[in-house]
Amino acid sequence: MFCYQCEQTVGGTGCTSMGMCGKHQDVAGLQDLMVHQLKGIGYLAHKARLLGKVDDEVNRYTAEALFSTITNVDFDPDRLMHWINKGESMRQKLLAMVPVKERGDAPDSVSFASGKTASDCLSQASELTILNFHTDPDIRSLEHLLLYGLKGLAAYADHAAILGKKDDAVFGYMHKALSKLNDSSQTLEDLVPLVLECGTVNIRCMQLLDEGHTSRFGHPQPVNVSTARKKGPAIVISGHDMADLEELLKQTEGKGVNVYTHGEMLPAHGYPGLRKFKHLAGHFGTAWQNQQKEFEAVPAAFVFTTNCIQKPRDSYKDRVFTCNLVGWPGVPHVNNRDFAPVIKRAMELGGLEETGGSVMPTGFARTAVLSHAGAIVDAVKSGVIKRFFVIGGCDGAKPGRNYYTEFAQNVPKNSVIITLACGKFRFNTLDFGAIGGIPRFLDVGQCNDAYSAVVVAQTLAQAFKCTINDLPLSFVLSWYEQKAVVVLLSLLSLGIRGIRLGPSLPAFLSKNVLAFLVKTFDIKPITTPNEDLKAIFS
Repeated sequence: MFCYQCEQTVGGTGCTSMGMCGKHQDVAGLQDLMVHQLKGIGYLAHKARLLGKVDDEVNRYTAEALFSTITNVDFDPDRLMHWINKGESMRQKLLAMVPVKERGDAPDSVSFASGKTASDCLSQASELTILNFHTDPDIRSLEHLLLYGLKGLAAYADHAAILGKKDDAVFGYMHKALSKLNDSSQTLEDLVPLVLECGTVNIRCMQLLDEGHTSRFGHPQPVNVSTARKKGPAIVISGHDMADLEELLKQTEGKGVNVYTHGEMLPAHGYPGLRKFKHLAGHFGTAWQNQQKEFEAVPAAFVFTTNCIQKPRDSYKDRVFTCNLVGWPGVPHVNNRDFAPVIKRAMELGGLEETGGSVMPTGFARTAVLSHAGAIVDAVKSGVIKRFFVIGGCDGAKPGRNYYTEFAQNVPKNSVIITLACGKFRFNTLDFGAIGGIPRFLDVGQCNDAYSAVVVAQTLAQAFKCTINDLPLSFVLSWYEQKAVVVLLSLLSLGIRGIRLGPSLPAFLSKNVLAFLVKTFDIKPITTPNEDLKAIFS
């Protein structure tokens, strides 16, 4: 195997025998095969779309299959074989839709037929690693940047589709980009616009997801979420899927079971349509990478809705469930949002004892922040607020991430911190106070809620009649997996410069591609909090 799609990859170069995420080499091989399949499916779907033929099942499969290959989603070979077999049926469907004469000089991925068994597929996968992309290291680097951006885009497209929000232009771009990954004649000049387009399309995708959330659950409102535990049976739900949480709350209502959010589900408490459930009891634990120690000896059922799962320890594996695209060998999977087995297990375990806790603020999405736009603009013009800092992104277990805690602590008291995604768990229990009635700490939500941060920045730029780059605004971001990659591409597609990125730079960026990004967008690797703050204010 060879995998370097996440930030914690071995030695900062690549995992070659076992993924640092816990991914077995067989899982990596099956995922590589899926990517090869998807390149062929993308080619055919793109050709079909040019003929005016669009298939919704192919669209949904493309997003789901790509999402299944993201870090910390699916570790189960049996479930991956389901996607591979379905991919073969999608290929056959597309072959029937696109006449031979319309296929052009079709690449090998179009004629590739996957094996029927995992053993057969693993034999095929040995020739399909991502190192078999373009031979030129710079072109291959951009191809991988595009691939990982596509995976992040697919995650948001899947979330939006679950909520009934779809735009064929998003799927059309996916298929076009996958098709282009077959083309060995691509140059750097060809790939750079295609990569940035991924960011532009993702902004539309995050807008769709925002519409899905707000139309169904209402606009988020600021709230302090308790980390205290209530006495009684408990279910802890992790991941990102709000539709799963809503259904779980409906099925547990009146049964004496308390539901707690975990990780990136924290922002759920800001939505009126979810907070109305009285047994949404609070938030459990901190960021995703601490689950193995935080779930230890806890008599609760745990549900993983999207990426974030780690290898469950034997001490709590008997009460872990997966759903949607998440999979782990030997862990029961919830189908069709039927949480009856989860509820039954939670009640069997007896439940939690009452304990105290702290609070975590959330719910400062675009509508909440922009309702104070006038006061914010006045505070900036009068000099009360000197600067805004967007400090957020993915958290992770690799050393060096305390940088973000120290940076937030050292941000001057005349500045406001805007945060999003699980990186906030490094500092979201600290008391940052307020400036003139405006909180200094604003949690806009999940990683996909970067759309809210973008809208806030664009609105402020309009108020000051300037560009986003002219605002007293700095981006200090942490990345871990592929959704963070596509969010970064979204910011770059808007022309945002001077982003500080860490804790280490992606291993899949070649020296020349990195140099291009630094020159074009002034991307800066983080150094130390004090040095970076000094540079920002200089």
